[in-house]
Amino acid sequence: IWLILLMLVLKQLGIDVAPIIAGAGILGLAVGFGAQELVRDFISGFFMLLENQVRAGDVAVVNGTGGLVENVGLRTIVLRDLTGTVHVFQNGKINSISNMTKEWSAIVFDIGVAYKEDVDQVMKVMAAVDEELRATEEFGPQILEPMELFGVDAFGSSEVVIKGRIKTKPIQQWAVGRAYRRRLKYAFDEAG
Repeated sequence: IWLILLMLVLKQLGIDVAPIIAGAGILGLAVGFGAQELVRDFISGFFMLLENQVRAGDVAVVNGTGGLVENVGLRTIVLRDLTGTVHVFQNGKINSISNMTKEWSAIVFDIGVAYKEDVDQVMKVMAAVDEELRATEEFGPQILEPMELFGVDAFGSSEVVIKGRIKTKPIQQWAVGRAYRRRLKYAFDEAG
């Protein structure tokens, strides 16, 4: 209202207001184009938060870069990778996001053994090591269910690959995986 009143007063004083109105239109257009990206960031961030796609403390891969999510805001997501590098992504420019720790996590094993080995015996050893690991105080509470053994997954140049998976609490898959592999190595040595 004040702007309209100012324009009317200037017109009554004999000042041509057409260039002022045209300048305001161009300024509004420039601000609109500049704000377009900001608005896209806020809308994307709003839906990301509303849908609970990722939250602080999760481990996620955003546009191909993985790390621990340090902050999720309306405008940006902040990740810190394993080397400590901080990555900031504008929400409007995120093409893909993969949350590796939502509700539960899993460690997938591709265990290669020589062709001469009895595959069924190898899978029994793998299952026994899983059972032993679930019985420990340290790792048992972190494992959600018994190991899934999918069986022979591939034939390599010098090995048969057996695939398995252990479901864990979020972010525990790496610690459980390292402990499982260590115990499996000793169990394989013991079984010959």
